[in-house]
Amino acid sequence: MDKPTQKAARSGRSRAKSKDGGAQPRSAPARAQEKARQAPHAQQERKQRVLAKGHPAMVDSIAGAITVKNLDLYYVIASDAQIPVKDGHGFGLYFHDCRFVGGYQMTLAGLAPVVLASTAQKGYAALFELTNPDLHSKQGRLIPKDELGIRWERILDADQTCVREIVTVQNLGHEAHDFPLTLQFGAGFEDIFNVRGLVQQNLGRAERPAWRDGRLHFVYHGADRLRRMTTIAFSPRPDASYKTMAEFQIDVPAGATRTIAVTIELKEQPEDAAADRLNQRPAATLDGLADRLQTNSEEWLERHTKLDSDSFLLNSIMDRSLRDVAMLRSELGSREYFAAGVPWFAALFGRDSLIVALEMLAFQPEIAAQTLRLLASYQGSRTDRWREEQPGKILHELRVGELARAGDVPHARFYCTVDATPLFLLLLGRHAAWTGDLDLFRELQAPVEKALDWIAKAGDDHGKGYLKYRSMSAEGLVNQGWKDSGNAIVRADGDLAKPPIALVEAQGYVFAAKLAVADLYERNGEPGRAKQLRQEADRLRRRFNHDFWCEEKSIFALALEARGRQAAVVSSNPGHALWCGIADPDKARRSVARLMRDDMFNGWGVRTLAASERRYNPVGYHLGTVWPHDNALVAAGCRQYGEDDAALRIFTAVAEAAMHFRHHRLPEAMAGFPRADFQVPVHYPVACHPQAWAAGAVPFMLTVCLGLEPDAFAKKLRIVRPRLPGFVNHIELRGLRVGKGSADLEFRRTKTGAEVDILQTSGQLTVEVGG
Repeated sequence: MDKPTQKAARSGRSRAKSKDGGAQPRSAPARAQEKARQAPHAQQERKQRVLAKGHPAMVDSIAGAITVKNLDLYYVIASDAQIPVKDGHGFGLYFHDCRFVGGYQMTLAGLAPVVLASTAQKGYAALFELTNPDLHSKQGRLIPKDELGIRWERILDADQTCVREIVTVQNLGHEAHDFPLTLQFGAGFEDIFNVRGLVQQNLGRAERPAWRDGRLHFVYHGADRLRRMTTIAFSPRPDASYKTMAEFQIDVPAGATRTIAVTIELKEQPEDAAADRLNQRPAATLDGLADRLQTNSEEWLERHTKLDSDSFLLNSIMDRSLRDVAMLRSELGSREYFAAGVPWFAALFGRDSLIVALEMLAFQPEIAAQTLRLLASYQGSRTDRWREEQPGKILHELRVGELARAGDVPHARFYCTVDATPLFLLLLGRHAAWTGDLDLFRELQAPVEKALDWIAKAGDDHGKGYLKYRSMSAEGLVNQGWKDSGNAIVRADGDLAKPPIALVEAQGYVFAAKLAVADLYERNGEPGRAKQLRQEADRLRRRFNHDFWCEEKSIFALALEARGRQAAVVSSNPGHALWCGIADPDKARRSVARLMRDDMFNGWGVRTLAASERRYNPVGYHLGTVWPHDNALVAAGCRQYGEDDAALRIFTAVAEAAMHFRHHRLPEAMAGFPRADFQVPVHYPVACHPQAWAAGAVPFMLTVCLGLEPDAFAKKLRIVRPRLPGFVNHIELRGLRVGKGSADLEFRRTKTGAEVDILQTSGQLTVEVGG
């Protein structure tokens, strides 16, 4: 993902209508049409700059945040159960790239409650247990600390686009107590780019907050001609209300309870639409909603391959991972995909959504097909320098917030990525291997050819060179691989690499993609096209091993910059290339050895950049941090070349890191400090959690280390050199699907590897065990 020093777009007063749902400018129709014809040049004249996904955010730490999500609705709550009523933080209630509620604080007689416990383990609900500090009643009597139990339940209802909450106050003492409980709200309707600190102000107009019929109303008129509304209802009604505060006089006898129900309803509608009547929703209990959401969650999990092991840690991480990818499901039209991460990237991202779909193929392959169809529908069709769009190119990012819809940032359809296109092809091939589905390839054959044509043209020498990038716009991302922060691609002297840049992993993706698609062409009765792609892949492999190999570093270079010069630093990126199988075996083995040295492997995983490099920074977004998904692909690269011990060491390190995070949830990234320094992983302050490809990391490493290699067309599953990490002795997989068949398998660790028992198969599936 991405970091500051990047520029992605400019913002200003004039707005051209986009073809993807953007709002009409406020100028006359003729002038609006002229501006649309002039885009993106008119956009590039704007004075206010924003950053793209080159950095998560420039805000306070969210490392301890409690996050819940239900489809497109998500809530990020501070660890003290509050949302600060101030600027400069990322907490809030979000919907469609807009923070509808940016402040929400509770006080008891003017003081904040004390948090005892909190959880968001279910994904769609958060629960906080609070108590009181020393308080004074209305009569001035002391209410001793810990005398009150306060349970604050919050459940997201995506169907109704609302949050339902119950605050239950219990008197645990022996005397009656009375005190004021106040709830204060703030709603600035900030676009996600505003929240991240990348744009300085909203473009629309907010109405003054108003109380009507016991409800608090916030209304915002966006520059995209949408009216956004937050309405907060209470049961019982507040005893007093002023500005954005609701006050309740709590009188609670000894041993008794009092409850306050709060419903926060979000709406967005065109400005010219009549205002909807608000739903009258009694919220006396959350049980019915909770039961429905729990049932939906369990039904989705039931469709996965089931895992059980003798390791509590592995079972817990896997359960958390599967629940997190379920939580990160979102929809566009009728198609599901995995949103990249909460809170910054809860949107469709080509690279992220493709990689997590690939990670989850052994457990839930259906979303991969939906993701491929969805991205094919947004495939580039023209040259648009502002959006970095080109014919055949696969989308990088799609946003639906005010700035994107108004045309003030290019993210309504943003194509600033070099690797999503080969990853699109690679996922199509891997999905076919697991499902035996050639119909999807036939359905997407035109987008496949367009993608291959884009890859050819994106290289130099008329398609005979490497896949490279150079931003088409001064406002585009400087770097366009997965390490897309502006300072991520560096040389050994510490300077930034100069474009055009050919990333080491992008060449691996192209190599693997061409081989995977060649197999599909072969099966589709087109051997000539298959042969051509295999020849192209072989030529790429031979050039790659000559040009990217850095003998003095004993590893492949991070990239080739302008004039073919190596960015000769030790980084994790070559591990992705190894996963793709492009490396010569001797160079691959030396690369694995280099990746596992102490300056790269910090005890929790492989760093993004070696500590011995000049630009190393343990809290640099891509300059020394440890990313779970990156490590999963590096581990797969180790396994590709028989370096099983290195893969298991990475697997174990990442799993042990998860042990130190809430609910065993792996974050987007961890700081790169050595494990020996603190004995716990150091939080990256603004990392997404949950984050999709981090959630998919352990399921993918499990797939890789167990040696699961599907060939659904042949109704066959090969299990090659199965290995279990040292903290697991026994694993069962049930309902592992390959094509129309399935298998139940049992793995037991031995001194030399693992034994496999085939418990059951269906659908004429054959299981072969080797190595």
